[in-house]
Amino acid sequence: MSWKIIEKRRSTLAAESGEQLGHRGGRLSCCLVYPNRYHAGMSNLGFQTVYALMNAHPEVVCDRAFLPDKDELDELQRSRGTLLSLESQRPLSSFDVVAFSVSFESDYLNLPAIFRLSGIPPLAADRSPLQPLIVAGGAALFLNPEPVAPLLDLVCVGEAEPVLSGLLELLKEGAESRDDLLRNAASLPGIYVPSLYQPVYQGTSLVSMQPAAGAPVRVRRVWDTEEKSLPSVTEIHTEATEFSGMHLVEISRGCPRGCRFCAAGFIYLPYRSRSPELVREEVMKGVAEGRKVGLVAAAVSDYPAIGDLCQEIVAAGGKFSVSSFRIDHYDAGMIEALKASGQKTVSLAPEGGSQRLRDLIRKGINEEQILSACDMLIGHDILNLKLYFIIGLPTETYQDLEEMVVLVEKIRERVVAAARANKRLGDIQLSVNPFIPKPFTPFQWCGMEENKSLEKKWKFLQKALGRLSNVKLQMESPREAYQQALFSRGDRRLAPLLIEADRRGSWKEAVREARFDSDSFVYRDIPLDEPLPWGFIEGGDTARLEREYLRAFGEDS
Repeated sequence: MSWKIIEKRRSTLAAESGEQLGHRGGRLSCCLVYPNRYHAGMSNLGFQTVYALMNAHPEVVCDRAFLPDKDELDELQRSRGTLLSLESQRPLSSFDVVAFSVSFESDYLNLPAIFRLSGIPPLAADRSPLQPLIVAGGAALFLNPEPVAPLLDLVCVGEAEPVLSGLLELLKEGAESRDDLLRNAASLPGIYVPSLYQPVYQGTSLVSMQPAAGAPVRVRRVWDTEEKSLPSVTEIHTEATEFSGMHLVEISRGCPRGCRFCAAGFIYLPYRSRSPELVREEVMKGVAEGRKVGLVAAAVSDYPAIGDLCQEIVAAGGKFSVSSFRIDHYDAGMIEALKASGQKTVSLAPEGGSQRLRDLIRKGINEEQILSACDMLIGHDILNLKLYFIIGLPTETYQDLEEMVVLVEKIRERVVAAARANKRLGDIQLSVNPFIPKPFTPFQWCGMEENKSLEKKWKFLQKALGRLSNVKLQMESPREAYQQALFSRGDRRLAPLLIEADRRGSWKEAVREARFDSDSFVYRDIPLDEPLPWGFIEGGDTARLEREYLRAFGEDS
């Protein structure tokens, strides 16, 4: 055990502030792991919420752990040490339960490394009952847990609030054997036990998923039904996050709009606004502590009386920012308060570059509404706009991209005119991201556009818009998008590749050596009658998804 690592843990803890969540004793010891760096994990509201919920449960003590940074990795290799938890500096292998919180599919790549650094076999089938039980949850896993299913003993399918209490009680009580424990867990709502299900494949396709005797045929996704549930908030503040100096408050969960490409509009159904009284209490707590309040939701402007809440923050001497708001539903009071709060940049998401594509994805907005929203912001001296667009949507052509260019030029003209009049600088930042098909959306059956085609479209946009002053372009790497699509649509046959990629230090090498046909997972349109790797999850209205898919392409009879 390296003293350098222990000292780093202690200095990290000393830099945190917030209520003391843990207690150093309990019948069940858990370590909650975020499979990325500390900065990313502590910026994640879901991770902080689960940590608070676990420590609030009677007789449970929960530490945290993260993927080590480069300096710590070097020190672990030099000293032949093992990965330690943050709070008690214990080896992860010494806990009763190691629980992963996984929000993004790209972090699947880091799971084998964390197992290796902890001295824990990565495959569940190779672990003994004396080793920690491996549990996992998070948005990535209740979309599609199959690429990492062989690594996990239990998966929480759905939101943490309704799942954790019953699961932690079961784990505290234990069972005569681990097999008995897993079978008992499978009877709980929202718990998936991968070892109790056997997939049958034929070529690239899944033929069926065979449950063991006593296991449910489908695992039901669960969600928080309590109207008075506390909003998720920043439990622990630290400067080492994306949101340093801010107190984040989740004001609603899910999205009522149902855009055909967007998982948030389906996996968090039903849409729920948090209690105004509880939200106000948390917001004013942040103001009283002198922190900027971050209002978090899929669309902040959909929250009832959002303008009144924002103006109250400003009246109390506070400042706030919003994660995003709907182009067709902005509140004048909120915009006034944003200006008073000193907000310099606002994000808008037209997503489709043309009206045809916006209709295809069921965005529900037109060019007039987009320009009107920009005029509203510019009129309040908010001259820096970040615009989100998707390229590679199904049926997209270069004519759609040309319409995107014209729209951006119209917005730019407005920003430049206002900036000259106000003698200030104004910028438009375009965030252009490839379409990635996501489970539990109407476009889950659509293949992703090939990388070479995406790169050509990106060059077209660079040539058309790169010449414009006050316009900056950025694009997610098509290679990274490809990998995300693979993990979004993949199955258990990816698990050995993840382990091999960690051993080799290269995902590309692992795929090449295995001669794995990843293109067939990423680029292929999936027939509606083909079983889906995530189809065993009862996660929504499948008939509705099929109807929306057919309507999008004019095939609905």
